[in-house]
Amino acid sequence: MATPQQIMHLLAWFWRTSRGIRMKSIVNIILGLTVVGMDFAFIWATKMTIDTATGESTHPLWAGCALLVGIGLANIAISFARRWSSALLGVKSQNLMQQRAFARLMHSVWTGKEQFHSGDVMNRLIRDANEITSVITDTLPAALCVCVRLVFAFLYLFHFDPWLALIVLVMAPLFLLLSKVYIKKMRLLTREIRNTDSRIQSILQESIQHRMVLKTLEQTDGMVERLAQTQDQLHGQVKHKTLFSSFSNLTVNLGFTAGYLLTFIWGVYRLDAGAITYGTMLAFIQLVGQIQGPFRDMTRFVPSIISALTAAERMEQLEQTPVEETGGQILFPQGAGIRFSNVTYRYQDGHRNILCNFSFDFTPGSTTAILGETGAGKTTMIRLILALLSPTKGHVEFYDKERTASASPNTRCNLVYVPQGNTLLSGSIRDNLLLGNPDATEEDMHRVIEMACADFVLSLPDALDTICGEGGTGLSEGQAQRIAIARALLRQGNILLLDEATSALDTETERQLIGNIARQAKEKHQTILFITHRPAVVEYCENTLMLRRLEQ
Repeated sequence: MATPQQIMHLLAWFWRTSRGIRMKSIVNIILGLTVVGMDFAFIWATKMTIDTATGESTHPLWAGCALLVGIGLANIAISFARRWSSALLGVKSQNLMQQRAFARLMHSVWTGKEQFHSGDVMNRLIRDANEITSVITDTLPAALCVCVRLVFAFLYLFHFDPWLALIVLVMAPLFLLLSKVYIKKMRLLTREIRNTDSRIQSILQESIQHRMVLKTLEQTDGMVERLAQTQDQLHGQVKHKTLFSSFSNLTVNLGFTAGYLLTFIWGVYRLDAGAITYGTMLAFIQLVGQIQGPFRDMTRFVPSIISALTAAERMEQLEQTPVEETGGQILFPQGAGIRFSNVTYRYQDGHRNILCNFSFDFTPGSTTAILGETGAGKTTMIRLILALLSPTKGHVEFYDKERTASASPNTRCNLVYVPQGNTLLSGSIRDNLLLGNPDATEEDMHRVIEMACADFVLSLPDALDTICGEGGTGLSEGQAQRIAIARALLRQGNILLLDEATSALDTETERQLIGNIARQAKEKHQTILFITHRPAVVEYCENTLMLRRLEQ
Protein backbone atom coordinates (compact mmCIF):
# COMPACT_ATOMS: atom_id res chain seq x y z
CA MET A 1 0.00 0.00 0.00
CA ALA A 2 1.35 3.42 -0.90
CA THR A 3 2.37 5.72 1.94
CA PRO A 4 0.63 9.11 2.38
CA GLN A 5 3.81 10.79 1.09
CA GLN A 6 3.79 8.66 -2.06
CA ILE A 7 0.10 9.38 -2.62
CA MET A 8 0.66 13.14 -2.21
CA HIS A 9 3.62 12.93 -4.58
CA LEU A 10 1.54 11.16 -7.22
CA LEU A 11 -1.34 13.63 -6.77
CA ALA A 12 1.11 16.50 -7.28
CA TRP A 13 2.40 14.74 -10.38
CA PHE A 14 -1.16 14.31 -11.67
CA TRP A 15 -1.80 18.02 -11.12
CA ARG A 16 1.31 19.02 -13.10
CA THR A 17 0.52 16.50 -15.81
CA SER A 18 -3.08 17.70 -16.14
CA ARG A 19 -1.91 21.12 -17.37
CA GLY A 20 -3.62 21.73 -20.69
CA ILE A 21 -6.24 19.00 -20.23
CA ARG A 22 -7.94 20.36 -17.12
CA MET A 23 -10.64 22.04 -19.20
CA LYS A 24 -12.11 18.68 -20.18
CA SER A 25 -12.13 17.67 -16.52
CA ILE A 26 -13.94 20.88 -15.59
CA VAL A 27 -16.48 20.38 -18.37
CA ASN A 28 -17.10 16.80 -17.25
CA ILE A 29 -17.43 17.89 -13.61
CA ILE A 30 -20.02 20.53 -14.54
CA LEU A 31 -21.98 18.08 -16.67
CA GLY A 32 -21.74 15.39 -13.99
CA LEU A 33 -22.96 17.70 -11.22
CA THR A 34 -25.82 18.76 -13.48
CA VAL A 35 -26.80 15.11 -13.87
CA VAL A 36 -26.70 14.69 -10.08
CA GLY A 37 -29.00 17.69 -9.67
CA MET A 38 -31.37 16.33 -12.32
CA ASP A 39 -31.53 12.93 -10.60
CA PHE A 40 -32.50 14.41 -7.26
CA ALA A 41 -34.96 16.73 -8.95
CA PHE A 42 -36.50 13.64 -10.61
CA ILE A 43 -36.86 11.93 -7.21
CA TRP A 44 -38.58 15.00 -5.76
CA ALA A 45 -40.85 15.33 -8.81
CA THR A 46 -41.75 11.62 -8.65
CA LYS A 47 -42.72 11.88 -4.97
CA MET A 48 -44.77 15.02 -5.63
CA THR A 49 -46.62 13.44 -8.58
CA ILE A 50 -47.46 10.20 -6.72
CA ASP A 51 -48.56 12.08 -3.61
CA THR A 52 -50.78 14.25 -5.82
CA ALA A 53 -52.30 11.19 -7.50
CA THR A 54 -53.02 9.54 -4.12
CA GLY A 55 -54.50 12.71 -2.62
CA GLU A 56 -51.59 13.37 -0.24
CA SER A 57 -50.71 16.62 -2.03
CA THR A 58 -52.68 19.48 -3.61
CA HIS A 59 -50.25 20.27 -6.43
CA PRO A 60 -51.71 20.09 -9.97
CA LEU A 61 -51.12 16.63 -11.43
CA TRP A 62 -50.25 18.06 -14.84
CA ALA A 63 -47.48 20.16 -13.28
CA GLY A 64 -45.80 17.07 -11.82
CA CYS A 65 -46.05 15.19 -15.14
CA ALA A 66 -44.69 18.20 -17.08
CA LEU A 67 -41.78 18.49 -14.64
CA LEU A 68 -40.91 14.80 -15.08
CA VAL A 69 -40.97 15.18 -18.88
CA GLY A 70 -38.79 18.32 -18.69
CA ILE A 71 -36.23 16.61 -16.46
CA GLY A 72 -36.15 13.60 -18.81
CA LEU A 73 -35.49 15.81 -21.85
CA ALA A 74 -32.80 17.72 -19.95
CA ASN A 75 -31.07 14.42 -19.10
CA ILE A 76 -31.09 13.43 -22.79
CA ALA A 77 -29.47 16.76 -23.73
CA ILE A 78 -26.82 16.41 -21.01
CA SER A 79 -26.06 12.83 -22.08
CA PHE A 80 -25.48 14.08 -25.64
CA ALA A 81 -23.13 16.80 -24.34
CA ARG A 82 -21.16 14.27 -22.28
CA ARG A 83 -20.73 11.95 -25.27
CA TRP A 84 -19.53 14.88 -27.40
CA SER A 85 -17.08 15.92 -24.69
CA SER A 86 -15.68 12.40 -24.31
CA ALA A 87 -15.34 11.85 -28.07
CA LEU A 88 -13.62 15.12 -29.01
CA LEU A 89 -11.90 16.49 -25.93
CA GLY A 90 -10.81 12.98 -24.87
CA VAL A 91 -8.77 12.37 -28.02
CA LYS A 92 -7.27 15.86 -27.83
CA SER A 93 -6.24 15.32 -24.20
CA GLN A 94 -4.67 11.94 -24.94
CA ASN A 95 -2.72 13.37 -27.87
CA LEU A 96 -1.39 16.20 -25.71
CA MET A 97 -0.26 13.77 -23.01
CA GLN A 98 1.58 11.60 -25.55
CA GLN A 99 3.17 14.62 -27.24
CA ARG A 100 4.61 15.87 -23.96
CA ALA A 101 6.03 12.49 -22.97
CA PHE A 102 7.38 11.91 -26.48
CA ALA A 103 8.97 15.38 -26.63
CA ARG A 104 10.72 14.87 -23.31
CA LEU A 105 11.96 11.47 -24.41
CA MET A 106 13.32 12.88 -27.68
CA HIS A 107 15.14 15.67 -25.80
CA SER A 108 16.53 13.39 -23.10
CA VAL A 109 20.23 12.77 -22.70
CA TRP A 110 21.55 9.95 -24.89
CA THR A 111 23.56 7.45 -22.85
CA GLY A 112 24.40 4.73 -25.36
CA LYS A 113 22.70 2.17 -23.13
CA GLU A 114 19.06 2.99 -22.64
CA GLN A 115 17.41 2.26 -19.30
CA PHE A 116 14.16 1.01 -20.86
CA HIS A 117 13.54 -1.34 -23.75
CA SER A 118 12.01 0.41 -26.75
CA GLY A 119 8.97 -1.91 -26.59
CA ASP A 120 8.47 -0.97 -22.94
CA VAL A 121 8.76 2.74 -23.83
CA MET A 122 6.13 2.31 -26.56
CA ASN A 123 3.83 0.56 -24.08
CA ARG A 124 4.21 3.48 -21.66
CA LEU A 125 3.69 6.15 -24.31
CA ILE A 126 0.51 4.52 -25.60
CA ARG A 127 -1.25 2.50 -22.89
CA ASP A 128 0.00 4.28 -19.78
CA ALA A 129 -0.58 7.73 -21.27
CA ASN A 130 -4.09 6.66 -22.28
CA GLU A 131 -4.93 5.40 -18.79
CA ILE A 132 -3.61 8.54 -17.10
CA THR A 133 -5.54 10.81 -19.47
CA SER A 134 -8.73 8.79 -18.95
CA VAL A 135 -8.47 9.08 -15.18
CA ILE A 136 -7.74 12.83 -15.23
CA THR A 137 -10.47 13.71 -17.71
CA ASP A 138 -13.14 11.10 -16.90
CA THR A 139 -12.63 8.97 -13.80
CA LEU A 140 -11.69 11.70 -11.30
CA PRO A 141 -14.51 14.06 -12.36
CA ALA A 142 -16.93 11.12 -12.16
CA ALA A 143 -15.57 10.19 -8.71
CA LEU A 144 -16.12 13.77 -7.52
CA CYS A 145 -19.69 13.68 -8.78
CA VAL A 146 -20.22 10.34 -7.04
CA CYS A 147 -19.07 11.85 -3.73
CA VAL A 148 -21.44 14.80 -4.18
CA ARG A 149 -24.26 12.38 -5.04
CA LEU A 150 -23.53 10.33 -1.93
CA VAL A 151 -23.60 13.37 0.39
CA PHE A 152 -26.84 14.77 -1.05
CA ALA A 153 -28.51 11.34 -1.05
CA PHE A 154 -27.65 10.90 2.64
CA LEU A 155 -28.97 14.38 3.53
CA TYR A 156 -32.12 13.79 1.50
CA LEU A 157 -32.69 10.41 3.17
CA PHE A 158 -31.95 11.92 6.58
CA HIS A 159 -34.65 14.51 5.89
CA PHE A 160 -37.20 11.72 5.34
CA ASP A 161 -36.02 9.23 7.98
CA PRO A 162 -32.99 9.97 10.20
CA TRP A 163 -32.80 6.41 11.60
CA LEU A 164 -32.62 4.78 8.20
CA ALA A 165 -29.97 7.27 7.08
CA LEU A 166 -27.85 6.52 10.16
CA ILE A 167 -28.13 2.75 9.57
CA VAL A 168 -26.85 3.24 6.02
CA LEU A 169 -24.06 5.50 7.32
CA VAL A 170 -22.87 2.87 9.82
CA MET A 171 -22.19 0.51 6.91
CA ALA A 172 -19.70 2.98 5.33
CA PRO A 173 -16.67 2.25 7.63
CA LEU A 174 -16.96 -1.47 6.83
CA PHE A 175 -16.88 -0.63 3.12
CA LEU A 176 -13.80 1.57 3.59
CA LEU A 177 -11.98 -1.16 5.53
CA LEU A 178 -12.65 -3.70 2.83
CA SER A 179 -11.64 -1.23 0.12
CA LYS A 180 -8.23 -0.69 1.76
CA VAL A 181 -7.43 -4.39 1.50
CA TYR A 182 -8.88 -4.48 -2.02
CA ILE A 183 -6.79 -1.52 -3.26
CA LYS A 184 -3.52 -2.92 -1.89
CA LYS A 185 -4.03 -6.28 -3.58
CA MET A 186 -5.31 -4.81 -6.86
CA ARG A 187 -2.38 -2.43 -7.17
CA LEU A 188 0.11 -5.29 -6.82
CA LEU A 189 -1.73 -7.40 -9.42
CA THR A 190 -2.04 -4.45 -11.81
CA ARG A 191 1.69 -3.68 -11.63
CA GLU A 192 2.56 -7.30 -12.45
CA ILE A 193 0.20 -7.29 -15.45
CA ARG A 194 1.56 -4.01 -16.82
CA ASN A 195 5.17 -5.23 -16.59
CA THR A 196 4.34 -8.51 -18.32
CA ASP A 197 2.39 -6.66 -21.00
CA SER A 198 5.47 -4.51 -21.67
CA ARG A 199 7.62 -7.64 -22.04
CA ILE A 200 5.18 -9.03 -24.63
CA GLN A 201 5.38 -5.82 -26.65
CA SER A 202 9.19 -5.92 -26.42
CA ILE A 203 9.27 -9.49 -27.78
CA LEU A 204 6.92 -8.59 -30.64
CA GLN A 205 8.84 -5.46 -31.59
CA GLU A 206 12.30 -7.02 -31.49
CA SER A 207 11.24 -10.17 -33.33
CA ILE A 208 9.63 -8.21 -36.17
CA GLN A 209 12.60 -5.82 -36.37
CA HIS A 210 15.16 -8.66 -36.49
CA ARG A 211 13.10 -11.23 -38.36
CA MET A 212 15.84 -11.88 -40.94
CA VAL A 213 18.41 -12.61 -38.23
CA LEU A 214 16.02 -14.98 -36.44
CA LYS A 215 15.32 -16.79 -39.71
CA THR A 216 19.02 -17.28 -40.47
CA LEU A 217 19.61 -18.53 -36.93
CA GLU A 218 16.56 -20.81 -37.27
CA GLN A 219 15.12 -19.39 -34.06
CA THR A 220 11.71 -18.23 -35.30
CA ASP A 221 9.95 -21.10 -33.52
CA GLY A 222 11.95 -20.33 -30.40
CA MET A 223 10.73 -16.72 -30.37
CA VAL A 224 7.14 -17.87 -30.94
CA GLU A 225 7.52 -20.20 -27.95
CA ARG A 226 9.02 -17.38 -25.89
CA LEU A 227 6.05 -15.19 -26.76
CA ALA A 228 3.62 -17.98 -25.87
CA GLN A 229 5.26 -18.51 -22.47
CA THR A 230 5.07 -14.80 -21.65
CA GLN A 231 1.46 -14.68 -22.83
CA ASP A 232 0.65 -17.66 -20.59
CA GLN A 233 2.17 -15.75 -17.69
CA LEU A 234 -0.01 -12.73 -18.54
CA HIS A 235 -3.07 -15.00 -18.82
CA GLY A 236 -2.42 -16.39 -15.35
CA GLN A 237 -1.99 -12.89 -13.88
CA VAL A 238 -5.19 -11.63 -15.51
CA LYS A 239 -7.04 -14.73 -14.32
CA HIS A 240 -5.83 -14.17 -10.76
CA LYS A 241 -6.83 -10.50 -10.88
CA THR A 242 -10.24 -11.30 -12.38
CA LEU A 243 -11.01 -13.95 -9.74
CA PHE A 244 -10.02 -11.58 -6.94
CA SER A 245 -12.03 -8.72 -8.46
CA SER A 246 -15.06 -10.94 -9.08
CA PHE A 247 -15.04 -12.29 -5.51
CA SER A 248 -14.72 -8.73 -4.17
CA ASN A 249 -17.60 -7.54 -6.34
CA LEU A 250 -19.72 -10.51 -5.23
CA THR A 251 -19.15 -9.56 -1.58
CA VAL A 252 -20.05 -5.94 -2.28
CA ASN A 253 -23.18 -6.93 -4.24
CA LEU A 254 -24.35 -9.13 -1.37
CA GLY A 255 -23.99 -6.12 0.91
CA PHE A 256 -25.93 -3.92 -1.52
CA THR A 257 -28.72 -6.49 -1.79
CA ALA A 258 -28.96 -6.72 1.98
CA GLY A 259 -29.12 -2.94 2.21
CA TYR A 260 -31.85 -2.74 -0.41
CA LEU A 261 -33.95 -5.42 1.33
CA LEU A 262 -33.45 -3.68 4.67
CA THR A 263 -34.70 -0.41 3.21
CA PHE A 264 -37.67 -2.04 1.49
CA ILE A 265 -38.80 -3.88 4.64
CA TRP A 266 -38.28 -0.75 6.75
CA GLY A 267 -40.35 1.28 4.29
CA VAL A 268 -43.15 -1.31 4.16
CA TYR A 269 -43.49 -1.28 7.96
CA ARG A 270 -43.41 2.53 8.04
CA LEU A 271 -46.02 2.65 5.25
CA ASP A 272 -48.21 0.12 7.05
CA ALA A 273 -47.99 2.23 10.21
CA GLY A 274 -49.10 5.31 8.25
CA ALA A 275 -45.88 7.13 9.05
CA ILE A 276 -45.01 7.77 5.37
CA THR A 277 -46.85 8.20 2.07
CA TYR A 278 -46.57 6.07 -1.05
CA GLY A 279 -44.50 8.82 -2.64
CA THR A 280 -42.10 8.82 0.31
CA MET A 281 -41.86 5.01 0.10
CA LEU A 282 -40.86 5.27 -3.55
CA ALA A 283 -38.43 8.07 -2.69
CA PHE A 284 -36.89 5.77 -0.03
CA ILE A 285 -36.16 3.09 -2.61
CA GLN A 286 -34.76 5.61 -5.10
CA LEU A 287 -32.58 7.31 -2.48
CA VAL A 288 -31.09 4.02 -1.34
CA GLY A 289 -30.21 3.46 -4.98
CA GLN A 290 -28.61 6.91 -5.00
CA ILE A 291 -26.49 5.88 -2.00
CA GLN A 292 -25.68 2.35 -3.15
CA GLY A 293 -24.95 3.56 -6.67
CA PRO A 294 -21.95 5.69 -5.60
CA PHE A 295 -20.52 2.82 -3.56
CA ARG A 296 -20.99 0.53 -6.54
CA ASP A 297 -19.36 3.11 -8.81
CA MET A 298 -16.41 3.31 -6.44
CA THR A 299 -15.76 -0.39 -6.98
CA ARG A 300 -15.63 0.42 -10.69
CA PHE A 301 -13.43 3.49 -10.25
CA VAL A 302 -10.92 1.82 -7.94
CA PRO A 303 -9.37 -0.49 -10.61
CA SER A 304 -9.11 2.45 -13.03
CA ILE A 305 -7.47 4.67 -10.43
CA ILE A 306 -5.11 1.86 -9.39
CA SER A 307 -4.13 1.29 -13.04
CA ALA A 308 -3.58 5.03 -13.44
CA LEU A 309 -1.37 5.17 -10.33
CA THR A 310 0.71 2.31 -11.73
CA ALA A 311 0.84 4.07 -15.11
CA ALA A 312 1.83 7.33 -13.39
CA GLU A 313 4.77 5.61 -11.68
CA ARG A 314 5.92 4.21 -15.02
CA MET A 315 5.52 7.52 -16.87
CA GLU A 316 7.30 9.39 -14.09
CA GLN A 317 10.25 7.03 -14.50
CA LEU A 318 10.52 8.23 -18.10
CA GLU A 319 10.44 11.83 -16.91
CA GLN A 320 13.35 11.21 -14.56
CA THR A 321 15.64 10.79 -17.55
CA PRO A 322 17.83 13.94 -17.69
CA VAL A 323 17.06 16.39 -20.49
CA GLU A 324 19.78 17.95 -22.63
CA GLU A 325 20.66 21.57 -22.06
CA THR A 326 18.88 24.07 -24.26
CA GLY A 327 19.93 27.43 -25.61
CA GLY A 328 20.77 29.29 -28.76
CA GLN A 329 22.86 27.73 -31.49
CA ILE A 330 26.59 28.37 -31.41
CA LEU A 331 27.36 28.62 -35.10
CA PHE A 332 30.78 28.84 -36.76
CA PRO A 333 29.68 29.98 -40.24
CA GLN A 334 33.19 30.16 -41.71
CA GLY A 335 34.16 26.69 -40.55
CA ALA A 336 35.83 25.46 -37.36
CA GLY A 337 38.31 23.01 -35.94
CA ILE A 338 37.85 20.53 -33.11
CA ARG A 339 40.33 20.22 -30.28
CA PHE A 340 40.55 17.33 -27.81
CA SER A 341 42.47 18.31 -24.67
CA ASN A 342 43.47 15.49 -22.28
CA VAL A 343 40.15 13.73 -22.78
CA THR A 344 39.38 10.60 -20.79
CA TYR A 345 36.13 8.69 -21.23
CA ARG A 346 34.77 5.56 -19.58
CA TYR A 347 31.19 4.30 -20.03
CA GLN A 348 29.28 4.21 -16.74
CA ASP A 349 29.08 0.42 -16.67
CA GLY A 350 32.47 -0.10 -18.33
CA HIS A 351 35.55 -1.73 -16.81
CA ARG A 352 38.12 0.22 -18.83
CA ASN A 353 38.78 3.65 -20.27
CA ILE A 354 37.88 4.02 -23.94
CA LEU A 355 40.03 7.15 -24.23
CA CYS A 356 42.70 8.17 -21.73
CA ASN A 357 44.34 11.64 -21.68
CA PHE A 358 43.71 11.87 -25.40
CA SER A 359 44.68 15.09 -27.17
CA PHE A 360 44.37 15.90 -30.86
CA ASP A 361 43.65 18.95 -32.97
CA PHE A 362 41.45 18.60 -36.06
CA THR A 363 42.41 21.95 -37.56
CA PRO A 364 39.89 24.01 -39.61
CA GLY A 365 39.67 22.83 -43.20
CA SER A 366 41.62 19.62 -42.57
CA THR A 367 40.70 16.11 -43.70
CA THR A 368 41.53 13.29 -41.28
CA ALA A 369 41.17 9.53 -41.51
CA ILE A 370 40.57 7.91 -38.12
CA LEU A 371 41.72 4.29 -38.00
CA GLY A 372 41.84 1.67 -35.30
CA GLU A 373 40.66 -1.75 -34.20
CA THR A 374 37.20 -2.41 -32.79
CA GLY A 375 36.87 -0.93 -29.30
CA ALA A 376 39.64 1.62 -29.81
CA GLY A 377 37.23 4.53 -29.32
CA LYS A 378 36.57 5.77 -32.87
CA THR A 379 32.78 5.95 -32.55
CA THR A 380 33.07 7.21 -28.96
CA MET A 381 35.16 10.12 -30.26
CA ILE A 382 32.40 11.01 -32.73
CA ARG A 383 29.78 10.86 -29.98
CA LEU A 384 31.86 13.22 -27.85
CA ILE A 385 32.02 15.68 -30.75
CA LEU A 386 28.25 15.36 -31.21
CA ALA A 387 27.85 15.99 -27.45
CA LEU A 388 25.87 12.78 -27.11
CA LEU A 389 28.46 11.91 -24.47
CA SER A 390 30.45 14.15 -22.12
CA PRO A 391 34.12 13.53 -21.26
CA THR A 392 34.88 11.95 -17.91
CA LYS A 393 37.85 14.33 -17.82
CA GLY A 394 39.24 16.88 -20.22
CA HIS A 395 37.59 19.08 -22.86
CA VAL A 396 36.27 18.86 -26.43
CA GLU A 397 36.13 22.30 -28.05
CA PHE A 398 35.11 23.91 -31.32
CA TYR A 399 37.21 26.87 -32.39
CA ASP A 400 38.02 29.33 -35.15
CA LYS A 401 40.23 32.45 -35.27
CA GLU A 402 37.85 34.46 -33.10
CA ARG A 403 36.31 32.20 -30.45
CA THR A 404 36.09 28.82 -28.72
CA ALA A 405 33.05 26.85 -27.53
CA SER A 406 32.80 23.58 -25.62
CA ALA A 407 31.01 20.75 -27.43
CA SER A 408 27.33 20.78 -26.48
CA PRO A 409 23.90 20.28 -28.09
CA ASN A 410 24.15 23.94 -29.09
CA THR A 411 27.18 23.26 -31.31
CA ARG A 412 25.55 20.43 -33.31
CA CYS A 413 24.38 22.98 -35.88
CA ASN A 414 27.95 22.94 -37.23
CA LEU A 415 28.00 19.18 -37.83
CA VAL A 416 27.06 16.98 -40.76
CA TYR A 417 26.95 13.41 -39.48
CA VAL A 418 26.56 10.15 -41.41
CA PRO A 419 26.40 7.15 -39.03
CA GLN A 420 27.28 3.63 -40.01
CA GLY A 421 24.52 1.26 -41.02
CA ASN A 422 21.11 1.82 -42.60
CA THR A 423 19.45 4.87 -41.05
CA LEU A 424 16.56 5.56 -43.44
CA LEU A 425 13.04 5.99 -42.08
CA SER A 426 9.89 4.63 -43.66
CA GLY A 427 8.33 7.05 -46.16
CA SER A 428 9.40 8.60 -49.45
CA ILE A 429 12.99 9.36 -50.42
CA ARG A 430 11.97 13.02 -50.41
CA ASP A 431 10.79 12.73 -46.78
CA ASN A 432 14.15 11.25 -45.81
CA LEU A 433 16.12 13.95 -47.58
CA LEU A 434 14.10 16.74 -46.00
CA LEU A 435 15.13 15.48 -42.56
CA GLY A 436 18.53 16.94 -43.43
CA ASN A 437 17.03 20.33 -44.26
CA PRO A 438 13.24 20.86 -44.20
CA ASP A 439 13.66 24.02 -46.32
CA ALA A 440 15.64 22.34 -49.09
CA THR A 441 14.50 23.07 -52.64
CA GLU A 442 14.17 20.61 -55.50
CA GLU A 443 17.43 21.98 -56.88
CA ASP A 444 19.18 21.41 -53.53
CA MET A 445 18.02 17.79 -53.42
CA HIS A 446 19.16 17.13 -56.98
CA ARG A 447 22.58 18.64 -56.17
CA VAL A 448 23.25 16.41 -53.14
CA ILE A 449 21.90 13.34 -54.94
CA GLU A 450 24.49 13.89 -57.65
CA MET A 451 27.26 14.55 -55.10
CA ALA A 452 26.38 11.34 -53.20
CA CYS A 453 26.38 9.30 -56.43
CA ALA A 454 22.69 8.54 -55.89
CA ASP A 455 21.58 9.49 -59.41
CA PHE A 456 19.68 6.20 -59.60
CA VAL A 457 16.92 7.90 -57.55
CA LEU A 458 15.99 10.17 -60.47
CA SER A 459 15.58 7.18 -62.80
CA LEU A 460 13.07 5.46 -60.52
CA PRO A 461 9.39 5.62 -61.71
CA ASP A 462 8.43 7.94 -58.83
CA ALA A 463 11.88 9.54 -58.46
CA LEU A 464 12.06 11.44 -55.15
CA ASP A 465 8.55 10.30 -54.23
CA THR A 466 9.54 6.63 -54.30
CA ILE A 467 8.38 4.95 -51.09
CA CYS A 468 10.84 2.90 -49.08
CA GLY A 469 9.92 0.76 -46.11
CA GLU A 470 11.21 0.69 -42.56
CA GLY A 471 15.02 0.68 -42.56
CA GLY A 472 15.13 1.40 -46.29
CA THR A 473 13.32 -1.77 -47.35
CA GLY A 474 13.11 -1.90 -51.14
CA LEU A 475 16.59 -0.45 -51.61
CA SER A 476 19.96 -2.15 -51.58
CA GLU A 477 22.38 -1.40 -48.73
CA GLY A 478 24.54 0.68 -51.07
CA GLN A 479 21.55 2.66 -52.36
CA ALA A 480 20.27 3.33 -48.84
CA GLN A 481 23.74 4.43 -47.74
CA ARG A 482 24.09 6.93 -50.59
CA ILE A 483 20.64 8.42 -49.84
CA ALA A 484 21.67 8.77 -46.17
CA ILE A 485 24.83 10.61 -47.28
CA ALA A 486 22.78 12.89 -49.55
CA ARG A 487 20.45 13.64 -46.63
CA ALA A 488 23.38 14.66 -44.44
CA LEU A 489 24.91 16.85 -47.16
CA LEU A 490 21.75 18.98 -47.18
CA ARG A 491 22.73 20.30 -43.76
CA GLN A 492 24.55 23.61 -43.60
CA GLY A 493 27.29 22.50 -41.17
CA ASN A 494 30.97 22.92 -42.04
CA ILE A 495 32.27 19.90 -40.10
CA LEU A 496 31.62 16.49 -41.68
CA LEU A 497 31.66 13.33 -39.57
CA LEU A 498 31.47 10.15 -41.63
CA ASP A 499 31.44 6.90 -39.64
CA GLU A 500 32.15 4.05 -42.09
CA ALA A 501 29.82 5.94 -44.43
CA THR A 502 30.98 4.11 -47.59
CA SER A 503 31.19 0.56 -46.21
CA ALA A 504 28.44 -0.76 -48.54
CA LEU A 505 29.79 0.86 -51.74
CA ASP A 506 31.94 -0.66 -54.46
CA THR A 507 35.45 0.76 -54.90
CA GLU A 508 34.70 2.89 -57.97
CA THR A 509 31.55 4.46 -56.52
CA GLU A 510 33.38 5.06 -53.26
CA ARG A 511 36.26 6.89 -54.99
CA GLN A 512 33.85 9.07 -56.94
CA LEU A 513 31.77 9.94 -53.86
CA ILE A 514 34.81 10.72 -51.65
CA GLY A 515 36.24 12.84 -54.46
CA ASN A 516 33.00 14.85 -54.67
CA ILE A 517 32.96 15.43 -50.91
CA ALA A 518 36.65 16.37 -50.82
CA ARG A 519 36.25 18.94 -53.62
CA GLN A 520 33.29 20.59 -51.88
CA ALA A 521 35.19 20.58 -48.57
CA LYS A 522 38.11 22.38 -50.17
CA GLU A 523 35.84 25.01 -51.74
CA LYS A 524 33.92 25.65 -48.49
CA HIS A 525 36.86 25.19 -46.14
CA GLN A 526 35.08 22.32 -44.41
CA THR A 527 36.67 20.06 -41.81
CA ILE A 528 36.19 16.33 -42.44
CA LEU A 529 36.64 13.35 -40.11
CA PHE A 530 36.46 9.91 -41.74
CA ILE A 531 36.17 6.80 -39.58
CA THR A 532 37.17 4.10 -42.02
CA HIS A 533 39.05 0.92 -42.81
CA ARG A 534 38.98 1.59 -46.56
CA PRO A 535 42.27 2.47 -48.30
CA ALA A 536 40.43 4.57 -50.92
CA VAL A 537 39.24 6.92 -48.18
CA VAL A 538 42.68 7.25 -46.56
CA GLU A 539 44.19 8.35 -49.91
CA TYR A 540 42.05 11.51 -49.90
CA CYS A 541 43.00 12.47 -46.31
CA GLU A 542 45.91 14.72 -45.46
CA ASN A 543 46.03 13.47 -41.84
CA THR A 544 45.75 10.02 -40.31
CA LEU A 545 44.91 9.31 -36.68
CA MET A 546 45.51 5.78 -35.42
CA LEU A 547 43.67 4.79 -32.21
CA ARG A 548 44.59 1.74 -30.18
CA ARG A 549 42.43 -0.21 -27.79
CA LEU A 550 43.29 0.44 -24.15
CA GLU A 551 43.58 -2.64 -21.94
CA GLN A 552 43.19 -2.36 -18.17
